[in-house]
Amino acid sequence: MQARTNFPHAGDRAARAAGGTDLSPPFLPSDPVVLEGVSRRYGTRRNGVQALSDVTVSFASGSLTAVVGASGSGKSTLLQCAAGLDTPSSGTVRIGGTELSGLSRRKLSVLRRRQVGFVFQALNLVPTLTAAENIALPLRLDGRRVRRDVVARLGEAVGIGAQLGRLPHTLSGGQQQRAAIARALITSPDVIFADEPTAALDVVTADGILSLLRQAASDPGRAVVIVTHDPAVASRADRVLVLDGGRIVTELAVPDAATVGAILQRQGARR
Repeated sequence: MQARTNFPHAGDRAARAAGGTDLSPPFLPSDPVVLEGVSRRYGTRRNGVQALSDVTVSFASGSLTAVVGASGSGKSTLLQCAAGLDTPSSGTVRIGGTELSGLSRRKLSVLRRRQVGFVFQALNLVPTLTAAENIALPLRLDGRRVRRDVVARLGEAVGIGAQLGRLPHTLSGGQQQRAAIARALITSPDVIFADEPTAALDVVTADGILSLLRQAASDPGRAVVIVTHDPAVASRADRVLVLDGGRIVTELAVPDAATVGAILQRQGARR
């Protein structure tokens, strides 16, 4: 499978109800990620923390979803569980129709490598590898052939074609983020998760990164899900999910920065 490098435009996006919080099944068969009744608790029953509580949601192909909420609301835990990087205490997660709880550790790793792209907040680029080598790493880990022309085209598509031979520490923050996005795209995944992809970037660079993610989400066979604390970033998504206390309390089908900002301000005032 070769990387999609031309960011094709999506066809019709899956319809979502405007406003409200009814996120119950049935889900569309084409939805690449589905969570049903997912809860995640850390620690003991007496002294633990309930990070997620009975979350049911799906992410549609050809769409960009932003997940927002105050610190500790469960945003990153939702992303980790949806991507198969963390195991729910209860409930089910399906990626591409495959339920993750039924997979062995090896099969889960293979599924994540082939069907999931993840852009970590810390980026996690390997410091001793060039940008091109970092981009190609998921293919090498999967034992697949690396075609230099595909890596080069993908590097050009994300705007770092001239920097592919450089090590991460010689790249700007925006260039490193672009390399991380290219690495997430190289396997042509069904879904890309990005944790605070525009954090610590200036406004112009952040806008470029968000435009890349929007382009990636325009593929009718792929969903993109981002966690963000920035109402302006969230307003660029097709829908916004608001978490509070480990639950999805609001879904905005037509998000705008003012509405998202007001919701986050109210959450912050209660803490």
